[in-house]
Amino acid sequence: MVAAGAALADEVGLGRLTMGLLAERLGVRTPSLYKHVAGQDDLNRRIAALALDEVAGAVGHAVQGYAGRDALAAATRAFRAFVVEHPGRYAATIGVEPAGPDDPLAVSGQKLLTAFMAVLHGYDVEASDVDHALRMLRSLCHGFATLEAADAFQWSADVDESFEWLIAFADRGLRAL
Repeated sequence: MVAAGAALADEVGLGRLTMGLLAERLGVRTPSLYKHVAGQDDLNRRIAALALDEVAGAVGHAVQGYAGRDALAAATRAFRAFVVEHPGRYAATIGVEPAGPDDPLAVSGQKLLTAFMAVLHGYDVEASDVDHALRMLRSLCHGFATLEAADAFQWSADVDESFEWLIAFADRGLRAL
């Protein structure tokens, strides 16, 4: 049911996902869904956990065997592809807080951080700057991918070229540390 909710969120947008719409999609009555989730907030949290797990897997797989700029490019491309392909489920991850260290949100979030930490191992980032570097990478990836998913790049420059420019920019910045 969570996977169906995530797919529906990707289709209609997270803000338009309702229990009623999901029940209709699944061919069941809305009260039947409450056997599986506590309500809309619970459904959204479960979609967020699923999305974080999926994007962490994609980024983690992408960086294997790479270092430096190649790892950076692989990670950012995987993150971008996930957000563009799954905008609704990715939207569920924004602003949601784990309830504790064993919460699936925390576990999956840590997997994603670990994947991006692997990218940083290819650069000479001081321990005191790691959090800043991770936030920079998250901001670059999140900003670009969510704007692209919302079809917000309307001018003539090729979006893929712009993304490659972003990778080169981040690489130069990380090497300059």
